[in-house]
Amino acid sequence: MAEPAIELVGISKSFGPVRANHDIHLKVSRGTIHGIVGENGAGKSTLMSILYGFYQADSGEIRVGGKPVVIHSPNDAIAQGIGMVHQHFMLVENFTVLENVMLGAEGGALLKRGTAAARAELKRIEREYGLEVDADAVIEELPVGLQQRVEILKALYRGADILILDEPTGVLTPSEADHLFRILGKLKEEGKTVILITHKLREIMAITDSVSVMRRGEMVATLKTSETSMPQLAELMVGRSVLLRVDKASASPGKVLLSVRGLTVKDSRGVTMVDNVSFDVRAGEIVGVAGVAGNGQSELLEAIGGIRKAIAGEIVLNGETLDEATRRDPAALRRKGLAHVPEDRHHMGLVLPFEENENAILGYQNDPKYLSGPLLDLDAIRADAREKIRKYDIRPDNCRLRTANFSGGNQQKIVLSREMEQDPDVLIVGQPTRGVDVGAIEFIHRRLVAMRDAGKAVLLVSVELDEIRSLSDRILVMFAGRIVGERGAGATEQELGLLMAGVEQREAAE
Repeated sequence: MAEPAIELVGISKSFGPVRANHDIHLKVSRGTIHGIVGENGAGKSTLMSILYGFYQADSGEIRVGGKPVVIHSPNDAIAQGIGMVHQHFMLVENFTVLENVMLGAEGGALLKRGTAAARAELKRIEREYGLEVDADAVIEELPVGLQQRVEILKALYRGADILILDEPTGVLTPSEADHLFRILGKLKEEGKTVILITHKLREIMAITDSVSVMRRGEMVATLKTSETSMPQLAELMVGRSVLLRVDKASASPGKVLLSVRGLTVKDSRGVTMVDNVSFDVRAGEIVGVAGVAGNGQSELLEAIGGIRKAIAGEIVLNGETLDEATRRDPAALRRKGLAHVPEDRHHMGLVLPFEENENAILGYQNDPKYLSGPLLDLDAIRADAREKIRKYDIRPDNCRLRTANFSGGNQQKIVLSREMEQDPDVLIVGQPTRGVDVGAIEFIHRRLVAMRDAGKAVLLVSVELDEIRSLSDRILVMFAGRIVGERGAGATEQELGLLMAGVEQREAAE
């Protein structure tokens, strides 16, 4: 066993009545990749935030290299060789890569000299770890995979020997995730220590040397990865056995509830992202849309959901061809029976400073059941929110808590409960389990299948190919803005992967 890079001894932390961490003991060996898994709200991010200096523990001790240290701030953590890549990146979007890497470590008042030195050091780190990125590129113009790379570069530039990654693949495509794992392997080869927080048990099994499991704020097990399995880890996380597949009967599709005809959508740059797309979704079926991120799936959902204007085509909802005014009005679409779970819960699904009960009715606040005359009925709203919290196991069970204080997976449940509980005819849903733990994934999948079985039409977009294959009754594959193939539920991963890469389309063209 290698010497510990990090030891946490008896760490406890509470936020008012909520006990986030209780008497946590953890050793992470130097030069290894150590996974930390647990349900949403299990206390993983809080624990790592204590290690990185965002929070201070109520009790306990942190040891780095065997020596007790006091970490009051991220600057203290950086001084101890600890870097962190957050789930939601901490980058200045209109700064360049180089400016973001230098920020807070400018190297003195003479910026010109500091910039030259930083550029040279950045090139060295890029070469050493395979983290190539254009130093002069502006962050907002980079795809998320490269933005994450910048976060890793920032940490290494500041001398990190211990790197914490919080849900690093939550926003990555499968190919970007594979590249990240190669980078982490290289970091390990160079003697760095990596702590990986993730919900994805396949990733734990593929890349970690050891894994610790947290449940309800406590550390319940630490195991060698080679000596455990996904079912065992899932059971330790949730406290019960978890079905790691979707259990559903065959679909019995009924009438067409959503019909899209010749839909064409451009993005803000004028680039065609959805190109003459047509398909139907029937009552009692889940239609999945597979594709590598950036091939038009997001724009397709936004156009159907009334968020983005289509330049051509028509949408028929429950037999009614929607006029332009209705198509651009999400509230009108909701009244006509269409509910939308957006891909980006933070920017489109929630107002994070609002209380949970306020977000639980967002978009439906004019429903008579939430009103008392012309005013909102707060008692009814909060009673409704408490019932959704109970039904969807949202934690903590406090409808007056600010939504920003819930974990990402529980924020996702808030959005899903709001939209599903309206009993829509058509549900369009993007990335339903992004950043969600295995227990919650099982729950969300059951709810989606239950909606299907109740005769609803579900259109599902996900970058998780396993999720698409498990849930969908029919699978549409998008490439370069077009639907390039349709397959049944039995389609293989290889077959779908070829379509996602445009291989069959290119071969046909040749």
